[in-house]
Amino acid sequence: MTTALITHADCLTHVTPEGHPERVARLEHVLHALEPLDLLRVRAPMAAEDDILRIHPASHLENLRKARPNEGFKQVDGDTFLSPGSLDAAFRAAGAVIRGVDMVLTGEAQNAFAAIRPPGHHAETDTAMGFCLFGNAALAAKHALDHHGLSRVAVVDFDVHHGNGTQDLLWDEKHALVITSQQMPLWPGSGRVDEDGAYGNILNMPLPAESGSAEMRAAYQEKAFPRLRDFKPELIIISAGFDAHRDDPLANLNWTTQDFAWITAELCVLAQDLCGGRIVSTLEGGYDLNALSTACKAHVDELIKASE
Repeated sequence: MTTALITHADCLTHVTPEGHPERVARLEHVLHALEPLDLLRVRAPMAAEDDILRIHPASHLENLRKARPNEGFKQVDGDTFLSPGSLDAAFRAAGAVIRGVDMVLTGEAQNAFAAIRPPGHHAETDTAMGFCLFGNAALAAKHALDHHGLSRVAVVDFDVHHGNGTQDLLWDEKHALVITSQQMPLWPGSGRVDEDGAYGNILNMPLPAESGSAEMRAAYQEKAFPRLRDFKPELIIISAGFDAHRDDPLANLNWTTQDFAWITAELCVLAQDLCGGRIVSTLEGGYDLNALSTACKAHVDELIKASE
């Protein structure tokens, strides 16, 4: 078995204004860091419109198409911009996670990493926000449930910002368990422990500013991992944000690169026990280029180890 790396050059055509943290250089640095690794390299397909409509209403897609500029930028919320290539990039990002699910569930790969942008976990049902246009992780979960007929899919989100979009999109999906850790208080302001989903299917684990390895590892060992074992997912999807790193400029958690390796290795062990090692991971945040690339490489290194 092997680890698939799924990406596409179109994801580099989503351009943001100068100084914006979610910039083309993020993906360039990630791909450069992953270049030496032994990966099955796959071109992300375009998601079909029906794929997007699995989680978003047609009005959301139409609003983005109307807003797409022919040149320059169009601001669609306080920190989210469209450029002429942004929608193609978003369709490739969605297509990447769908392809990852297909590959892992049909045995083409043991696990997969979607190196994509724009990210997805802040996009709510009918709202683009937080640099995100489509809910990639939620789409991967719904594709696994609806298209492949799975009964239980788990999403684990360790981005420093709460995945409000994934929570919104999967709030009333009783076949999906959503587990998130996030700094609190911090934008977008959601992620309280009492936000637990329509079926008790959401576990939020807020972490205080300036906390680090000990607090994070305790939360996962005491709360997240037992919930995963009880749920017995048939597939684990990871929203892999690397902005909890101590060097990241947008937040104040103190994770190290080794912490990202640790949490990935632990999830791989759980996946091996629970669902035959089947994991699909998708890139979310991470805005210090060096911290992002080194932590992301550590993450993918552990996926490779688990696939051997």
